[in-house]
Amino acid sequence: MATVRVSAKGWVVIPAELRRKYQIEPGAEVTIVDYGGVLALVPKMRDPVMNARGTLKGDGSLTRELLRERARDKNHEDRR
Repeated sequence: MATVRVSAKGWVVIPAELRRKYQIEPGAEVTIVDYGGVLALVPKMRDPVMNARGTLKGDGSLTRELLRERARDKNHEDRR
């Protein structure tokens, strides 16, 4: 955990080891999030789609499962 001072202009220096760890380079954008008494600096993602890639991995194809579900629904409707 790092402790930093806030300058008269409201500036805060992020320690070098944290800038390297989170790949925060000069000119990078960060979002300040207020968690009700806790402020967090959150680095802006360069490519949110690529960062999210693979987070919903599962077995099989979602399209195939949706088509199967639709076929079941259609069979159920046809029986009425």
